Amino acid sequence: MLKKIFTVLYSYLLFFVFVSFIITSNILLFLNLLQKSTELIYTEENIRNAALFTFCNAAFIALVFSLIDLIRRKIMIERPVKKILQVTDKMTGGDLTARIKPMKVSGYNKIINNINKMAEELSGIETLRTDFVANVSHEIKTPLSVLQNYGALLENPNLSEEKRIEYAKSITRVTRHLSELITNILKLNKLESQQLCPNLERINLSEMLCECLIGFESEWERKNLEIESNIESDVFINTDIEMLLIVWTNLFSNALKFTPDGGKITLTLKKTGNCSTVSISDTGCGMDRKTMEHIFDKFYQGDTSHSAKGNGLGLALVKQVIGILNGEITVESTPGAGSTFTVKLWDIADKTY
Repeated sequence: MLKKIFTVLYSYLLFFVFVSFIITSNILLFLNLLQKSTELIYTEENIRNAALFTFCNAAFIALVFSLIDLIRRKIMIERPVKKILQVTDKMTGGDLTARIKPMKVSGYNKIINNINKMAEELSGIETLRTDFVANVSHEIKTPLSVLQNYGALLENPNLSEEKRIEYAKSITRVTRHLSELITNILKLNKLESQQLCPNLERINLSEMLCECLIGFESEWERKNLEIESNIESDVFINTDIEMLLIVWTNLFSNALKFTPDGGKITLTLKKTGNCSTVSISDTGCGMDRKTMEHIFDKFYQGDTSHSAKGNGLGLALVKQVIGILNGEITVESTPGAGSTFTVKLWDIADKTY
């Protein structure tokens, strides 16, 4: 605010000095011309000639300053704007690698930095969009090819009943995988475009975690896994139950998927103040640092041996949901020793922004 006031005062003083100089100079010139008159009495003609000469002098000074202003505008405004427009025209034409070089003219570099930053972000978004389309095309093309192959096999009139049932089950499995993929893509698109808003309600987080884990009981019994839980009772939180269910379902599913037979899964819940912390640990294959850096990227699958059991969108969905619910998620992992995902949630009504 003070800087703006100083700028206004500086501009006022500058124009005041300039106008005062012009007026004073012309008055002095007019009086000087009258004093040079040989007659003691100033005639109308003498006054007219002095005034005309003074007017011509003022016009000449105005012309000089107009030329100075024209040159100033050329250097300070037109040339920088032309350079900026040339680069922005390239950007609008699709060349997002174009950048505007910093200028010596003050006042433009902040605009240039913002435009360059915008171009970098747009370039990153375009790269993500291209990768997303390529990954989606690949993920959809694979199950469609499998369906086509099984459909061709079922056309064989000499196919045995046993093989027919086997192929039909395979088609059902692939279509279920394809349906889950499309559902997750739609969910992720809605979350990223912020089309989904939290539907807040008071829930018992302790009961929710237990019920969600019990839903995978058949899976952990089939793999003979040890389940250890340390859950504080009656931990309540204001949140969206449907969104939060996406988080626990994906984290439990991953823990069960990557934990070998006879392994162990540990679930803990504790509340400190307004923060509820949930940790899900497993004794699976673990991840190296490179995998951990990309674990929340769309379609990224660090362990390709389990790629048939997922589509690489689960953790991307988890990350988006946690962001919308104003929470935090971190992961710790050691190759061969398992992984631990930690989720921190605050009551949305209590979180300070």
